[in-house]
Amino acid sequence: MDAPVGIGFDLDHTLAIDNRLERVAFLRLLDLLLEEGGRTLGTLADEIDAIDVLLAEQRGGAFSIEEAVRRFVAGHGLEPREAQVAAFRGSAVGMVNDFVVPLPGARRTIEELRARGAAIAVLSNGWNPLQTRKAEQAGFFGTVLVSADIGERKPSAAAFDSLLRALGTQPQHSWYVGDDPHGDVAGAQDAGMHAIWINWERKVYPPGLRPPGHTITSLDELPALLPMIGVR
Repeated sequence: MDAPVGIGFDLDHTLAIDNRLERVAFLRLLDLLLEEGGRTLGTLADEIDAIDVLLAEQRGGAFSIEEAVRRFVAGHGLEPREAQVAAFRGSAVGMVNDFVVPLPGARRTIEELRARGAAIAVLSNGWNPLQTRKAEQAGFFGTVLVSADIGERKPSAAAFDSLLRALGTQPQHSWYVGDDPHGDVAGAQDAGMHAIWINWERKVYPPGLRPPGHTITSLDELPALLPMIGVR
């Protein structure tokens, strides 16, 4: 009897793009702060630059999204309140339908994998319920593991161990599809999994990294690989 095959997916820039949804949510929060008497940092370009730096630090694991909101509020001269955190989170989640666009072939690929009996899950750095809603917008309704919930971030082996437990498959029979050579490809390989690099953005693969098992430029190419990776 063949061993079960598991396939994990990254989310952002692999199953969907969110068109800088969180940046816009911070700009909407800024409007509220200015109405409350907050001060500006300068021009709109200055505000956007500051938001992008804040988000880069948060996404890198320096602090939670809640702490990012508090720092944003304090940076505009106001005392942070939990109502502001809730307003940001609610605004971001509420924007998913309008901002998040599935990558071409995402829904078809997910349906094909399910039809062939593969175990599927998503592993994403980020926070919930935002990442789960993004996955649903891309047509995935299943297990979505998010770094803020599991306490581990890609590329750590512990994050991929959580994915393997969710898939219920062994590393040698498990694949991970992602766009980031470091966080997705190298992270999965370090955990003993196979990796498929999706390179629809036409990036140059870092020469110092172990190459992925397969490279695709579209999710529509994934079904053709399924027999090669043990999914019949």
